[in-house]
Amino acid sequence: MTNAHDRIDAEVKSSDVVLFMKGTPQFPMCGFSGQVVQILDYIGVPYKGINVLEDGDIRQGIKDYSNWPTIPQLYVKGEFIGGCDIAREMFQSGELQQLLADKGVSVGQKASA
Repeated sequence: MTNAHDRIDAEVKSSDVVLFMKGTPQFPMCGFSGQVVQILDYIGVPYKGINVLEDGDIRQGIKDYSNWPTIPQLYVKGEFIGGCDIAREMFQSGELQQLLADKGVSVGQKASA
C-alpha cells in the first residue's frame, strides 16, 4: 500500500494541471476552491480536481507535500503554483496563462481565429 506522499506525487505527475480542493470541480465545497475552479474553467485548461474531503490522509498529506498550510493547491506539470490568492493574482496579471503556455499546456482562450 502506498503512503499519502507517494499517492499525491503520482497524481501531481499524472496530469498537466492538478487542483487539490475541497469538493469537486462540479461542486466546490469552499469559496476558495470554487474561485480556482472558476479561473481554470475560464482559461479553458483541462485539469484534474482531487477532493481532499474524501481522504483524510490526502487532506493532511498535501499540506506536508507542498509545505503549504491551506487548500486549494494548484499544480502545473508537477510544480506547486500556490493557493487561491496566488492563482487569482497570477490569473489577473496574465502570469498564470503565460505559465501554462510556457509549460506547453493548451488553453481554450488561446484558440486562433
